[in-house]
Amino acid sequence: MPIYEFYCAGCNTIFSFFSRTVNTQKCPDCPRCKGKLERRMSVFACTGKAKEEGGMAKPPIDENTMEKAMQMLTSEADRLNENDPKQAANLMRKLSEMTGIQLGPSMKEALKRMEAGEDPEKIESEMGDALESEEPLQLPEAMATGGKAKRPAPYRDETLYDL
Repeated sequence: MPIYEFYCAGCNTIFSFFSRTVNTQKCPDCPRCKGKLERRMSVFACTGKAKEEGGMAKPPIDENTMEKAMQMLTSEADRLNENDPKQAANLMRKLSEMTGIQLGPSMKEALKRMEAGEDPEKIESEMGDALESEEPLQLPEAMATGGKAKRPAPYRDETLYDL
């Protein structure tokens, strides 16, 4: 029995809905303002600052795109030679291209160095602080605003509604 999350732009609020069956099509109206809700990625799929700030105003990619990207990632990761940094960098670039999520400047530099055959551990030791201080994956609008959200983090309604 899944729980789905939806975002209301009018209320800037995330709502959780319980469903007795898997239902990826139904999109309820906002319990508060009766506006149209947008399905969003669950918190477990968000990382870094997005998670710390309570989520994002919009999901970074739609569910179908995410599913295709995860299938590709799983398929290619099985064939990945962990001793070849070029393969790992290539996989990361493919994931970025498929989802539209852009790489931060330090991540781009690290991948460029991996593609040149440098040892990932050496890159990590030299670039660790820079990589930790920025979001490695960014939505295009976050890059335009310097990584800052355009509106405050959404409120999370703790009520579990029926879908």
